[in-house]
Amino acid sequence: MTKPFLLLASRAEDRAADDEYASFLRHGDLEEAQLHRVRMEAGPLPQIDLDRYAGVILGGSPFTASKSADTKSAAQRRVEAELAPLLAEIRARDLPFLGVCYGVGTMARAAGAVVDGTYAEDTGAVTVQVTAHGAADPLFRDLPAQFRAFVGHTEAVTALPPGAALLASSATAPTQALRLGRNVYVLQFHPEMDPAALATRIDVYKHHGYFRPEDAKHLVEITRHEDVAPAHQVLAAFTARYA
Repeated sequence: MTKPFLLLASRAEDRAADDEYASFLRHGDLEEAQLHRVRMEAGPLPQIDLDRYAGVILGGSPFTASKSADTKSAAQRRVEAELAPLLAEIRARDLPFLGVCYGVGTMARAAGAVVDGTYAEDTGAVTVQVTAHGAADPLFRDLPAQFRAFVGHTEAVTALPPGAALLASSATAPTQALRLGRNVYVLQFHPEMDPAALATRIDVYKHHGYFRPEDAKHLVEITRHEDVAPAHQVLAAFTARYA
């Protein structure tokens, strides 16, 4: 058996956390034995031997990394302090990494990106454009030039980190995907999320300030038939390439 992947998760709500894990399995073409999960919000990060894993996936999070420290919960401050040296090692070694959404505030920010609320995107689907760098990248080159993907975030990259390759963009957020080195990827959109998974997130987080609670039913309805299959290809390409 090849090495498994590691999913670093930080959703405190069991329903959202378990659905996220299931989504990464489904659209990453993985079995449970191929994707180990660590829920960072649940307690201190255990000792992680990166040599045991084919690659690391950092899932989305209700945490907003670019907020001032005094507004962050104790759990978020702990997670970010424990995560920082691990991400630094991954970047230094150029190990396979896919940071989804929260990867913007953690990995991209640590690499020198400017991350703030300028390009926040409402919960829903956006049209993502593949750049020239993306068209030549192993994870993006087989995608259409434009595709739909789900987003929903309060922080985004305003200025790329030094040396980063911009792989994908959108009208509402200029940086939808970037690559550091050869193997470290950061995505603003969610490649694991399909309409059913989005509906779950909408229900779980409808009182978290991403949208008005009374709009939850409408958001589910207008995204129910979105075709985001090309976005899933990015996740599948990552797991296939590094398995």
